[in-house]
Amino acid sequence: MKQEQTGDTQQLARNLKNRHVQLIAIGGTIGTGLFLGAGKSIHFAGPSIVIAYLLAGLMCFFLMRALGELLLSDLHLNSFVDFIKRYLGEDIGFVAGWTYWICWITIAMADVTAVGLYLKFWFPWMPQWVPGLVILVVLLGVNLITVGAFGEVEFWFALIKIVAIIALIIAGIFMLIVGFKTPIGHASVTNLVKFGGIFPTGAKGFFLSFQMVIFGFAGVEMVGMTASETQDPDKVIPKAINELPLRIILFYVGALLVIMCIYPWNALSASQSPFVQVFNNVGITFAAGIINFVVITAAASACNSSLFSTGRMLFSLTYGSKNRFLKHFGHLSKSQVPSPALYFSAAIIALAVLLNMFIPDAVFTLVSSVATTCFLFIWGAIIVAHLKYRRTEQAKESKFKSPFFPYGDYYVLAFLAFIAVILCLAEDTLVALIFAVLWMAVLYGGRLLRRRHRQAQQEN
Repeated sequence: MKQEQTGDTQQLARNLKNRHVQLIAIGGTIGTGLFLGAGKSIHFAGPSIVIAYLLAGLMCFFLMRALGELLLSDLHLNSFVDFIKRYLGEDIGFVAGWTYWICWITIAMADVTAVGLYLKFWFPWMPQWVPGLVILVVLLGVNLITVGAFGEVEFWFALIKIVAIIALIIAGIFMLIVGFKTPIGHASVTNLVKFGGIFPTGAKGFFLSFQMVIFGFAGVEMVGMTASETQDPDKVIPKAINELPLRIILFYVGALLVIMCIYPWNALSASQSPFVQVFNNVGITFAAGIINFVVITAAASACNSSLFSTGRMLFSLTYGSKNRFLKHFGHLSKSQVPSPALYFSAAIIALAVLLNMFIPDAVFTLVSSVATTCFLFIWGAIIVAHLKYRRTEQAKESKFKSPFFPYGDYYVLAFLAFIAVILCLAEDTLVALIFAVLWMAVLYGGRLLRRRHRQAQQEN
């Protein structure tokens, strides 16, 4: 991500503090994947969903340590895409950059869809697309002010989510201790195994749950996008990376265990937030309302992170471009934010509004599947770049070595390949996989054709 511009000579401001980066990293991942997507993943796998999250969490740990080692190897490079370009070539870096942009576009689409779904809890008559459009406009305004404004809003969004999850876990433990009565029994640890055991849907259900599990972890690499706007990145980034995986596993696993102990997994709807369902069904309607507010905040937070990432990535991709259309996005506003890139990204995200008008029941699965598939490529590229970095002389001086190298990297690559196979097992995720592969093929092919065209012009 470029920091300086000729002409107006502006820089991306380093206004993100340690507390901002810590909460941005968590806020970008604890969103719709947990609060809404968990309903679908529980429906597929039952209690074994916890095992799926633990396996994915281990992958996340090795991925983040590899990313951290890359980032700290050269603080003059401002995002992980720069390292992909350095170690895998300009062509792969080009594809990775635009793919990462489309990743966050689709995540934001899922988030604005989720806001509409959540608000139906209070306003069942409201069209699903209206709330998403409103929240998108508001968050665009926040991102256009300064990066500090974005960081502050995201800090409080993420804090609300974290406090709510901790409170939910504590409340759930209390309900388990007293054996709280529910409409279909009592809150008890035995609910985890009473209805079919740990793997009630068999191996197929367990495997199919991984698509939504991985979507829940999408955005964990966002720490790698904040380096150019972070104060003391050599201190802040390692702290964020070391603490992030454990925190996410705690929040996901702890919250889902509590939910399935209070209310049996097979009584939860796949299309609604399990957190809201549980408290609503056990008769604690005020708590259900509070949780619904929290999950709306969670979706808004993840959308906020999406706008931040898409704006910075589009700015980086188009900086210095000679293309008449693209070069417009490679400029900063007076407040040192990439406003043209933010406007354009928000306009593309707004396409989700149209999708919610015409196919409201299928939007969330479609866009989350596309995002999952694209992230497999991004994460794989980070790991391959890390493997190549470790073969260099510079790696001997690494200040933040990834543990269990190279086996941790190989585990990540094997896990990502496993997820790619899983995506072929269901029709909706297979369509998303094909779309993502075609997207990357078109990008790469277009890049090669453009280079050959330039070479031919030079020769003539």
